[in-house]
Amino acid sequence: MMKLNFIDKVRTSGMLLLLAATTSCLKDKATPLYNDQPLPPVVYNWAATADSIQDKTYSSYLAANGKYFKENNTDKNTFHYWPNAHMLDVLLDGYLRTKNDVYKQRMLSLLNGIKESNGNRFQNNFYDDMEWLVLASLRSYEATQDNAYLDAINILWTDIKTGRNSTEGDGIGWTKDRNYFKNTPANAPAIIFAARFYRLQKNAADLQIARELYQWLKGKLVDPSNGILWDGVNYNRDGVITKNKYTYNQGVFIGAGLELYKTTNEISYLNDAIRTANATIKDLELSPGGLLKDEGNGDGGLFKGILIRYLTLLVQEPAVPKSDKDAILNFLNFNATTLYTQGISRPQLLINSNWKSKPGTSVDLTTQLSGMMMIEAAATLSKQGLIK
Repeated sequence: MMKLNFIDKVRTSGMLLLLAATTSCLKDKATPLYNDQPLPPVVYNWAATADSIQDKTYSSYLAANGKYFKENNTDKNTFHYWPNAHMLDVLLDGYLRTKNDVYKQRMLSLLNGIKESNGNRFQNNFYDDMEWLVLASLRSYEATQDNAYLDAINILWTDIKTGRNSTEGDGIGWTKDRNYFKNTPANAPAIIFAARFYRLQKNAADLQIARELYQWLKGKLVDPSNGILWDGVNYNRDGVITKNKYTYNQGVFIGAGLELYKTTNEISYLNDAIRTANATIKDLELSPGGLLKDEGNGDGGLFKGILIRYLTLLVQEPAVPKSDKDAILNFLNFNATTLYTQGISRPQLLINSNWKSKPGTSVDLTTQLSGMMMIEAAATLSKQGLIK
């Protein structure tokens, strides 16, 4: 069990007083505070909070036609493909945690709604967008055995593989019209999927794709000095590496190494994942003060949730050495408890892009999803006794 070492800061800031502003209809409630009593310790109700945020997000973001989740909770109703793919993932998190069939209904409705909202097809111009949906569909298929997900998987994986080409040596392009630009988001998720799909169907070609893409990605876009991922190469058709650092690029490479280790039992893959994880949680740009950086709304709002998902999987792997596991758990715990006490508005249960301050009245779906991933991860780790 880890100790919460930041409560004194929370007390001095007075943020605990805001936790009392919950409504009686929500499961996520705080203990009333009185001026003549000392502040009690925070009790982290991770599963109850996850339930409440799941329900609030569903009611606040579902489009009027019920087929997809809109861009934000107020005035933007646009359908965006890749956040909805992650919404499927988060609904599945809720189902796996609760076994409540309402999540299964919402998941299948969303899968069909994504297809309909995307011109009655699953294929998309962005290879990374399709990879997010194929990953969520594979998890959903394994959890439900519903062939609707397997049908989507086969359509998507067939199309994703057409993005692979020899520009810059190997790799899947970012988009169909710019397949010369090779980046981490279009390749690491494909590695994760190919390794998992091989474990399901034992098609040797899938494992070969995972291995080859991993070798290319590690050689091209991993900083050899520290294991941090760069974003991409050849954006302007000049062979230049774009060295921007984003949280989600670290997450998907961690996931790629972990899944190849679980598939092959080759320790080098796991060591790569651990190295990148340790570098990420110590990086002053990615994790200033131990808290994942604010990457804004829009696309960036979803980035750190993706990192959280794969750090959470990594820390549950028994082969990870205890010292590394403890460091990652402490990092996850600090981020989760900071978000819980400081980054969620109550009773609205909206989540800010900056996890140490409350959001305004309008929050993008992407930003909300990152916070949901953190709370669901905390519920999982708490159930296993890994955090309080």
